[in-house]
Amino acid sequence: MRATDELEQVAELLGAPIIKALLGKAAVPDDSPYTTGGIGLLGTNPSQAAMENCDTLLIVGSSFPYIEFMPKPGSARGAQIDVDPERIGLRYPVEVGLVGDAKRTMQALIPLLHRHDDRSFLEQAQSGMKDWTEAMQTQTSRMDKPMKPQVVAAELGRRLASDAIVVCDSGTITTWWARHIPAKRGQMHSVSGTLATMACGLPYANAAQIAFPDRQVVAFVGDGGFSMLMSEFATAVKYQLPIKVIVIKNNVLGQIKWEQMVFLGNPEYGVELQPIDFAAFARACGGHGFTIEDPAQCSAIMEEALATSGPVVIEALVDPYEPPMPANISLKQAAHFYESLIRGEPNRLRIALTTLSDKIRELI
Repeated sequence: MRATDELEQVAELLGAPIIKALLGKAAVPDDSPYTTGGIGLLGTNPSQAAMENCDTLLIVGSSFPYIEFMPKPGSARGAQIDVDPERIGLRYPVEVGLVGDAKRTMQALIPLLHRHDDRSFLEQAQSGMKDWTEAMQTQTSRMDKPMKPQVVAAELGRRLASDAIVVCDSGTITTWWARHIPAKRGQMHSVSGTLATMACGLPYANAAQIAFPDRQVVAFVGDGGFSMLMSEFATAVKYQLPIKVIVIKNNVLGQIKWEQMVFLGNPEYGVELQPIDFAAFARACGGHGFTIEDPAQCSAIMEEALATSGPVVIEALVDPYEPPMPANISLKQAAHFYESLIRGEPNRLRIALTTLSDKIRELI
């Protein structure tokens, strides 16, 4: 995020969209006219379209590992900036590798770049991003019951301080954070993006609050991850760390459930969680606890909870059948999904209806 201005200057000169890996969520703010958001399973349609149609790829300080989402080798020319020389060409073949700090290297590079007068590629990406943003807003404005997790993420995103530190856990929760909590200029966002380790959100928040005592620190976590290390909330109370923890509660290990269905074609198995009253737990630890069930009350409760001094847990009861669908669904993924339903998925009717309803809403 130290190189935000330089990234936007390069994008302006080249007429190129900025596509962000998950750990680069805060590299440029999501309201930047140059970014198309994330890439990969949790990314956006415009990002994937740009990757598939670009003729040149400049990789800046990223070792994004999922090469299936990048241009096919040979279809685009490559250049890379990285402080670690061993990462040059690691994920994509490059003709030019510049070893150095991203900010300082781009500062040296910018005077050597010529402005690309053809802005059509950038404008096409911007048009696609406008459509994508409207589709995401449709998801976050729904008043269905059970409440949609996208609604909670968006309500939180609207209320974050301009210098907030937002940490996320690993699981389906990561999808809602990646797509529905916009990164603002000056904020910090992080997740266990390299290891994809569950339960990291709460200790990340405690550590961030100790390191930055004057900044708002928010953990956006799932019930599965939170329950693994929930005793760390007592640590926050003991040391009066005013962290705010939003627990998306669907009583299921969601990522495992959807991976079983979409990647393996199997019905869900062994993923149900024993329900816990996380708000009551927070109060038992000596902190504050809030519960959100009705999307119509989400805004008011979120406002009150974030304004409460000291450590706070906000549990949000959400629809367990809301799928974290990728931006582009492959034929193989779709086949596995429907295969899992046919094989005896116990909640197949609810899941099928929810998925169909979501797609219809995106189209109207």
